[in-house]
Amino acid sequence: MQTPFPTSRFAPAGFTLVELLVVIAIISILIGLTIPAVQSVRRSAQSLSCRNNLKNIALAVHNYETSNKHYPASFEFQPGTVVRGAWSIHAKIMPFCEEINAHRRVDFAVDWHDQVDTGVTAHVIPIYNCPAEINTLTRVKNGDPYVHGTNYGFNMGSWFIHDPVTNQSGDGPFRVNRRVRQADITDGLSQTLCIADVKHYTSYIRNVSGAIDPTLPDSPGHFETITGELKLGPALEDNTGHTVWPDGRVHHTGFTTVYTPNTFVSYPYAGEVYDIDLSTQQEGRDPNRPTYAAVTARSYHGAGVNVAHMDGSVRFVSSSIRRNVWRALGTAAGGEVIDGVFLQ
Repeated sequence: MQTPFPTSRFAPAGFTLVELLVVIAIISILIGLTIPAVQSVRRSAQSLSCRNNLKNIALAVHNYETSNKHYPASFEFQPGTVVRGAWSIHAKIMPFCEEINAHRRVDFAVDWHDQVDTGVTAHVIPIYNCPAEINTLTRVKNGDPYVHGTNYGFNMGSWFIHDPVTNQSGDGPFRVNRRVRQADITDGLSQTLCIADVKHYTSYIRNVSGAIDPTLPDSPGHFETITGELKLGPALEDNTGHTVWPDGRVHHTGFTTVYTPNTFVSYPYAGEVYDIDLSTQQEGRDPNRPTYAAVTARSYHGAGVNVAHMDGSVRFVSSSIRRNVWRALGTAAGGEVIDGVFLQ
């Protein structure tokens, strides 16, 4: 007779169903606590990287001014003529952003549209792009890379941009057909914005019909009944504001201080309400119609935007900044006194 194997009185015990559920619940709670912390660290790192980009761009602008004794114009063309495009400030400061090779391939006397084959327009310049941007796609034309965007717009003033009849330009430090000198910024470099966050693929309207009121708009719904060329729609590619870093027009490489940061500027269209920018007339596209622009600073950094001032200082500005203070920071020679309490 075969002797059976002995059995232990201490056989290994398994988890009961209740114990397993408790363990799963604890793990879920730990994950729930960890994910927000990781996301917060990521957002902080992205914001810090964004500020470093702004610091480097502001330094490039400073070095450009030191070399040329003036700041770059936002958009340059011969008054009385019609042009398709002109090179941006971003393009002009490339030698000071460690992009000398790309800069050498550019002929600034020739429209950027005619130099797409050089590859410069689709070139991704790292410091021109915020790591928090969610729409990073390069625009494509006929199956080939066409042009890339930027997350940093230069300060082109409060509302008025340019009148092609008089060749008069706006009140910011970067102007159409005007190379502003440091001495022209009488408000002070530390009291004048240089550059701020903007978003790729912004919905916008341009080349509006009818007369434009030169008075600064106040309500975020001011443009809801306006008609013009709509650059907005359900597809990402329908909304092309700030997607062309080589172009010096305000809706691609600038911002204005009509509205405080991250203001939702509403425009109802086809059953949706879009958050828009407005350029009443593309610079250089009509010899008789002036350009006014409401191009809002926006970011993915929460309730505010990162900015650099003309002195190179970089700060986070809350979306709740008082409108009169924000507008005062947009002018180069407005004579305003700013108390500084808007800063965080």
